[in-house]
Order: sequence, then structure tokens, then C-alpha cells
Amino acid sequence: VKFNNCAGNKGVRYETNSLDFKVRADGTLYAAHHLQVPSKQLILVVTAWDPQTLGRWEAMVRFLVAEKSQHNGHKPKGRKALPGELVQQQSDTLLPWRQHQSANGLRRQKRDWVIPPINVPENSRGPFPQQLVRIRSDKDKEIHIRYSITGVGADQPPMEVFNIDPVSGRMYVTRPMDREERASYHLRAHAVDMNGNKVENPIDLYIYVIDMNDNRPEFINQVYNGSVDEGSKPGTYVMTVTANDADDGTTANGMVRYRIVTQTPQSPSQNMFTINSETGDIVTVAAGLDREKVQQYIVIVQATDMEGNLNYGLSNTATAIITVTDVNDNPPEFTTSTYSGEVPENRVEVVVANLTVMDRDQPHSPNWNAIYRIISGDPSGHFTIRTDPVTNEGMVTVVKAVDYEMNRAFMLTVMVSNQAPLASGIQMSFQSTAGVTISVTDVNEAPYFPTNHKLIRLEEGVPTGTVLTTFSAVDPDRFMQQAVRYSKLSDPANWLNINATNGQITTAAVLDRESDYIKNNVYEATFLAADNGIPPASGTGTLQIYLIDINDNAPELLPKEAQICEKPNLNVINITAADADIDPNVGPFVFELPSVPSAVRKNWTITRLNGDYAQLSLRIMYLEAGVYDVPIIVTDSGNPPLYNTSVIKVKVCPCDENGDCTTIGAVAAAGLGTGAIIAILICIIILLTMVLLFVVWMKRREKERHTKQLLIDPEDDVRDNILKYDEEGGGEEDQDYDLSQLQQPETMDHVLNKTPGVRRVDERPIGAEPQYPIRPVIPHPGDIGDFINEGLRAADNDPTAPPYDSLLVFDYEGSGSTAGSVSSLNSSSSGDQDYDYLNDWGPRFKKLADMYGGGEED
Repeated sequence: VKFNNCAGNKGVRYETNSLDFKVRADGTLYAAHHLQVPSKQLILVVTAWDPQTLGRWEAMVRFLVAEKSQHNGHKPKGRKALPGELVQQQSDTLLPWRQHQSANGLRRQKRDWVIPPINVPENSRGPFPQQLVRIRSDKDKEIHIRYSITGVGADQPPMEVFNIDPVSGRMYVTRPMDREERASYHLRAHAVDMNGNKVENPIDLYIYVIDMNDNRPEFINQVYNGSVDEGSKPGTYVMTVTANDADDGTTANGMVRYRIVTQTPQSPSQNMFTINSETGDIVTVAAGLDREKVQQYIVIVQATDMEGNLNYGLSNTATAIITVTDVNDNPPEFTTSTYSGEVPENRVEVVVANLTVMDRDQPHSPNWNAIYRIISGDPSGHFTIRTDPVTNEGMVTVVKAVDYEMNRAFMLTVMVSNQAPLASGIQMSFQSTAGVTISVTDVNEAPYFPTNHKLIRLEEGVPTGTVLTTFSAVDPDRFMQQAVRYSKLSDPANWLNINATNGQITTAAVLDRESDYIKNNVYEATFLAADNGIPPASGTGTLQIYLIDINDNAPELLPKEAQICEKPNLNVINITAADADIDPNVGPFVFELPSVPSAVRKNWTITRLNGDYAQLSLRIMYLEAGVYDVPIIVTDSGNPPLYNTSVIKVKVCPCDENGDCTTIGAVAAAGLGTGAIIAILICIIILLTMVLLFVVWMKRREKERHTKQLLIDPEDDVRDNILKYDEEGGGEEDQDYDLSQLQQPETMDHVLNKTPGVRRVDERPIGAEPQYPIRPVIPHPGDIGDFINEGLRAADNDPTAPPYDSLLVFDYEGSGSTAGSVSSLNSSSSGDQDYDYLNDWGPRFKKLADMYGGGEED
């Protein structure tokens, strides 16, 4: 066998599917040992594989077995295989198992035979089942043998594609085959006796489905999108279209070829593109692609199998959309050679001119977007040109204020280009450069102070009217004759004046460094300079005055109050001083006691600690408790020094063992004697006693009010009044009653705790009852109103009571009424009275309607 892997066949190894044959490295196929071939034809599969790339290739080899020569000493000769003999006949009988005994009766070693593959064409029309081959064993003459097959397609899904006659060994295919569904089957044939015992070893059967051209090529996409730059040279790659054919790719059935059917538009040539028939690569074949003329091509591509044979192959088509992409082959050009604009001085971010350009490349792409540059006429960088992203116009904008007094006009030279560089071979147009003339207009500018903020230094305390400095402004409008006037804008302490014409600053009051208006020794004032232009303009300037300190503040003693024990001990008073001035006009301080009055130096003494602190203590062994004003003279270190006599209030009081003033001692030190303190304590005790007696009296009065009986005039007795409002008897005779019957019962629990039962329809419906306030356990004996309310409540909650609109009997009201009995009263004796109208009176009269409206009486 010959094999070429296009790499020199280095390392390629060969093998076969039979153990009886081997292949040498040069491709020579030879028998591995002596063997007998029972059939006239032998088919082997030779595999070449590369261990490095793991690629595998297979080829089928068919042998025709020649008969042995009748003459001894002659080697077996093969004969040339005829084309018709290469196809296995369906009537062939395979003897896969070797015969066990030779002609001379000697027993030979049993060996299995390899069955050549069985080829079955797909899409066969039958009839089915269709016989493929017959398998038999040479032992079928001695015993009865049963044949069976196993594997995918027999007893494994898909089931029963193949079956075998168990007696004759004929194997059949039961339905048409589809190579695209499954290309090959591997079955095993078995031979057993009637008892199921294995007679022969299982053999392998390989069945290959022969491909038919029954599938059209199918494109992966129905529409392909590609692009190519305009101006591309012939042979430029565009895109690749791919179609797959489900048929066998090793045969013509699956070999696809491509061709271009149509191209739209056919400009500038009808054959702008070509396609590789085998790979599907589309490339340009002609020059002249211009996006500004044709932006897109639509190409119909056809794929045909059978190696592109239109007569026998199956075809399919797809659409290839080729977009011609833009390249920067058109430089931008100004629509005019000169532009002009005008700008007021001292204005920024103002557009003074719009530059228009034309570019034929694709809009809003880097090939179209314009970039403007000022190449001359603006050395100070007053202008820039920004691009409008929508219109692509150049907007000349002021970014640095221009001064009319410095430049009255500008002559700019500008150039335009694209974001993307020009394509190879394209030159910049002379129309890509233009001139821009910008005129500057004069406006009234505000005066300004050359030194702003201006700082001067002087000592505080200068007298009023002192000239400090001249704070003058400059008017930049040199070509306008204008006058500048000055005024104060901010003077927090109102210490300064300014001359309105020349800006001279004078003091209006004494400047004090210790004022609250001074921050870090600096006083700050703001002045205004305004011209008389149209419209007038003004500018501000700040004057800072640094005030140098002088010794104009005497020191103050601290603290103002203190306390000390009446007997000298470690308890002393630390004193210091505060000075509003700063160094060197403050400490160290000198503390001393005055000589007048003499009692001060007699009772007190001062001990110096350091330059800022001293201690005040008692000189004598005992000083009576009280408050003492101790004068102390404090002198600073200024030049000249200033002193101040300050008074400190010292409370002298008795102290405990810890040196702290006692409470009584503190009061005594406040100026109260022992008698006054005792009087205050007695008053407090008397006041507390009176409050206690008042509380006891109020408690007793409340108790008496609850226990005292009801004592009222008989005319105002509520019980008598109740009878007068409800006279139902015969006048005065009905007032003979027992008042004890109206006393409130001790409890109403026997009424309120009745078990609710089934109520009548003419009773008051059960609902939420009003909540009454809880009465005390022992009510007031005369509280008849509460008694009546509780009786009403009990009646409302009694399920055995008459309808709620009936008269309620609260209690017995006496006997002996002169009124006669009403039981003798009767209705009209006429039997024709109709009581049916009682049914219309509602559920409350239902019972009465049933009694009188039921019909004639018996």
C-alpha cells in the first residue's frame, strides 16, 4: 500500500484489522503465518497513523484467492482481480470457522477466521427483508446448530435492523439504511447447539453503509456579511462562505464546490469578486472599489456537491453582503478661503467665527471628523478652534482675554485635517488652509489697583488725621479720557478716610491693636475706584495695616475671688496677671502689696513663684472668718512699664482637717453670724411643722366626709321628689308606702350573673351594654340615682324580662290603691274585629298578632 501524509511519512505506523496479516514500514502487506483462506475473496482494512499528530487514515484492500497448482513444486499463483469480482455476492456462503480435520484424518489446531466487511448501500428500495450473507459452520452436518447475532442494530438500539435465520444462518437487513444516521455496524455472530451450548467462538461482523448522494450542501449562514476597503487591490481577501454536506466527504457525494452566480450592482465591473471553488474564500478580482460610488455589493454564491458537477450534483445558494468600507481618500476642504469675526475685549469662551468645510468621506467617522489648527497669527494663544460634532464646523473661540489697548486685530491662518491620516498616495488639498480675520472692539474697563492687597506697617495709637499712604488705581482705558474717584467699600471700625480724587488714606480715629476688629495684628479695609465711563466701571482694592504693639494696656490681676482658711497652713492663693498687649509689653510681672492701709501688709504676704505667678497667703496666725478685699499692685515689663492696683476678694473660713472650708464656715464667711444661722434653722423647722399639721387636718376632714350620714331637708328629699313625678294611683292615698323598700340592695350579682338563654323575638336584641363607672364597695346611703340605674341595667340584661319598651317595676310602691282592677276590662264583644293589622307593626307585636289575628275564637 502506498501512503503519503505530505510530511515525508516520518514515524507513520501501519496496522490491519486481522492478526493473520501485517504491514511493513515500506507498506508491504504480508501473511504473518501459514493459513488457509476458505473464501475466494479476502478484504482487509489497513490503517496508517501518526503518533505525533494522532492522525489516522484507513484504506480497504481486497484479495482474490487463487487455487493451488496441481503440479508439485510450483508456488501458488494469484490472478488479476476482475472488476466484477470485487463485489461480494449476496448468495455467498461464509465459513468463518475453520475445518477441524484434514483429508488424511489428522486433527488440526482450531482457529477462527476474520469475516470481511459487508457493504450495504443506503436508501435501498428493497424488497425487505433483504439477504446480506449466509453464515454456517462445518459442524452443522454433525449436529443441529442455531445461529444468532448481537450488537447495535440487532439486540441493541436501534433494534432489529438486522436479523438472522437461526437454522440456515442467512442474515437479512430489515429496512433502508441511512449512512448519515449511522455509517457502520459492528455485530457478533454466535453458533450454539440445541441445548444452548457454544459450538463455535463468536465472530465479528462489520457492516458498512455505502453512501448515496441524498443530501444537498447546506450553508452555515443564509446571509454572510463581509467588508473590504475601497481602493483595494485585486486579490484582497473579503470573506469566507462555508457549506456542509452530510454525505461522505471522501466521495464525490460530499465534495462541495463554490461559484458566484450574480453580483449586484455590476459597477464598475460585473466581475468585481471571485470565489475559491474549494475553500469558499471570496477575494477581489478587479480594481475600482469606490465607497463614494458604490457602498455595498450583494453576491449570490452557489454550493454544489459531486465536485461541482451541475448535471449530477445537488446545489444550494446563500447571499454574501459585501460592504465597501471607507478610507480617508478625500481630504477636507474649506468652503471659502477667508473668514472674519469680531470680539469684545476681556471676553472669554466667545465664538467669534464658524469655519465650514466639505468632506466626501463617510460622515461621523474618523475619515470625516475635522481637526482644526491655528498655524500662525496667534502667538499668545488667545484663540482655539473646536469642532462641532454634528456639523463638523470649526468654532473659533476666545480662551484668553484680548486687550484692545494691546491688539486691535488678529490675522489667523488655520488648517483643517481629519482624525484619521490620509490614505496612501492621497495629498493634502490647497483648499485645506484658510485665513481668519478677527477684530477687537474696545469696551470700558474697570480701574484696577496695581498692588492688591497692599500692606503697610505702623504703630498703634497714631493720632487722628495721620496720613498713612496713597492707595491709587490705574484706568486701563488709555484711549478714553476718564476720571477715577475713590470711596470706602469696607471699613469695619470706621478708622480710615480716603481722598475721593487722589486716593490718600488718613486716620479717622485712633487705631488700637487690641480691638476686636484686628486679626493677627492686621486691620483690613476695602476701597472702591470707579471711572465715569459709559457705563461706569469700578474696581476694588484691599489695604492691610499691620499694627505694631505699644505698651498701652496695664495688667489685670487674676483671679478676682478666692478663699483661704482662717489659720495659716498649706492652703494659699495662686495669683497671676493678664495683659492685652504682646511681647515685650507683658510679663514678667511684679506683684506687691500697697503700704496703705497698713493692715494689708500686716495680715497678708505675697511670695513670687516666677515671672507670671505669685502666691498670696496669711501672715498672721489667725484671721476671723469673713470676706476681705485685698489690693495688689501688678506691674508689667513694658517701656515705660504700666501698673494697675487690682482688688481680690478673699473669703476666710474655718477649714476641716483636709484644708477645705466647712459649710457653716462658708456661710459665716459670707457675713452671717451664729445667731442668724440658728434663727434661719428655727424658721425652717416651724414651716415644716405647719405643713405636716395641714396635711393631717385634710386627711381627717376627708374621712369625716365619707362617714357622715345624709342630712337634708325633707322638702329636698330626692326619694319624695321621685314619687311626685310618677303619680299613678288615687292621689294622696298612694303615698302610704314603706321607704325601706327603696333602699339599695347590698348586691346585684344575682341579677347581673344570670345565664343568658334563648330570648323571645319580642325582647330587646342583645347588644353591647353601656359601661357604667365602678361604684365604691360601700355606696353612699342616699345614692338613689345609682340604685335606679343599676336596676335598669339588671332589667336590660335579664333574658326573662318583658320587652324593653314595657314598664319596669323597680320595687314595691305600697298597697291600698283606690283604683279598681283592670282585669275586668275586655275588648268589644263584636267578633268581627280584624286584628291582622298587628302583623304590620313589626316583630314586637308578633305575639299579639298571633293571639288575636289567628281566626275566629272557639
